[in-house]
Amino acid sequence: MAKRVVYERAGAIGWVRIDDGKVNAMSTTLMTELNEALDQAESDGTVVVLTGRPGVFSAGFDLSVFDSGYEPTMDMLRMGATLNQRILAFPTPVVVACSGHGIAMGSFILMCADYRIGVKGAFKIGMNEVAIGMTLPYFAIEIARRRLAPTYFDRATVLAELYAPSDAIAPGFLDRVVAPDDLLATAQGVAETLAKLDMKAHAATKLRSRRATIDAIDHMVDAQFNS
Repeated sequence: MAKRVVYERAGAIGWVRIDDGKVNAMSTTLMTELNEALDQAESDGTVVVLTGRPGVFSAGFDLSVFDSGYEPTMDMLRMGATLNQRILAFPTPVVVACSGHGIAMGSFILMCADYRIGVKGAFKIGMNEVAIGMTLPYFAIEIARRRLAPTYFDRATVLAELYAPSDAIAPGFLDRVVAPDDLLATAQGVAETLAKLDMKAHAATKLRSRRATIDAIDHMVDAQFNS
């Protein structure tokens, strides 16, 4: 089977492209490949640009796993929690070029990244768990508490409100929205600017500013998934 995640270095930028041919469901297999790509980016010291396939960044966790039993479900959620934690603490900037829908786990990644660019179109951004009969994981709530504007927090979590890309900036899911044809060039320009940062200072400041959230996720993973 072809790889779902491809890493390509271009100078100071490490392009990470997710494409499972469908909706980029975050299965344990896909997240393993994504972690491998991040391993290479970390080794190279590149600024990461993470993007999806046309029309969808990620529609969330692989829903079929929730019907396959307790252990597979816990494994997937645990991996999702630690992946988000890794992005929060990544030593170089992480830019997400959100190529369409960013729902559930896709939106969690958006909230963990350093800079998020969406595309204009009939796409949805946000956390739909409550609307489909699921309770948000503790780690997702903690991530949302850190990144979302307080006036939108309950609407996005408890009420499962989804946003068009142009409406997703005010809550805190995106920083900028561009035409689809401009997405990758815009992401490259942002990444090139961020590559001029002092990476030691960036990494240290990121850890200082996000330590409470990172530590909270550690505690939640131990309490919820390792008991």
